[in-house]
Amino acid sequence: MPQIPDQTGRRIVVTGANSGTGKETATRLAAAGASVVLAVRTTSKGDEAADAIRSAHPGADVEVRELDLADLSSVRRFAAGVVNEDRPLDVLVNNAGVMAPPKRFETVDGFELQFGTNYLGPFALTNLLLPALLRSSDARVATMSSIAAVPGRIRFDDLQWERGYNGWRAYSQSKLADLLLALHLHRLSVELDWPVTSTAAHPGYTRTNLQSAGRSLGRTKPVRSSNRALPFTQDVEQGAEPLLYAAVGPKAVGGAYYGPSGPFGLVGPATTASIPKSARSADLARSLWAVAEDLTGTRPPV
Repeated sequence: MPQIPDQTGRRIVVTGANSGTGKETATRLAAAGASVVLAVRTTSKGDEAADAIRSAHPGADVEVRELDLADLSSVRRFAAGVVNEDRPLDVLVNNAGVMAPPKRFETVDGFELQFGTNYLGPFALTNLLLPALLRSSDARVATMSSIAAVPGRIRFDDLQWERGYNGWRAYSQSKLADLLLALHLHRLSVELDWPVTSTAAHPGYTRTNLQSAGRSLGRTKPVRSSNRALPFTQDVEQGAEPLLYAAVGPKAVGGAYYGPSGPFGLVGPATTASIPKSARSADLARSLWAVAEDLTGTRPPV
């Protein structure tokens, strides 16, 4: 595994930090000396993750805070707590997400669950945390996308999938939206001369509970993932490397996309990934950003 640069004195928020790539990312950042906020929907699970991190790395500086990305009031409370501390936030890792529920669910605010949780929640969180990020002389926002963004399409005529819901297509839209978020934030940072580097990453095909948790929603029995039997899958230690590089890699650059270097971009050490055609339009990113501002009522501090 690549060495993480010393993070002593740096403050980092990791969403979805109680399991999968989020927990791995939080663990390795804390081991490198960062002060890590585990931003989680269920604090009891966050406490278990924090205990595991402290057990593996005595003296690790980690704390658990409640954040439900499917509830914009929760996003506002969390962000206010961070901003009101009046200390810099050096890195925001937008990691949390939900994948392909079998039927259409809605967030507290009435958005389709995946678009709301995977995109609108992180969008609002990023905007609301910008005052804290701008206190840092070298801040970074790393946003997790997916190879599912490749076939994704932004359905402006039906963003909330009120017609013809398809779990996988809705997931692809949400992860394309995440990549567009990262790319437009980079453009804004350049335009406004902010000391904020915006990057994106995808984990290839990493074995986590993400593959089964979303598909289990609304079912009486949880879906069991059989991905261990598939070729070109990897464990979470390697799967978290692109996100870690995007978050704290010393040579990571704004507007770049990082992912596995192996076959089909599914496995292997982190490398620079090609931005898919679906995400290359600056006009598309700008249009989606404007829609998200209206839907969430949040805007960057310009």
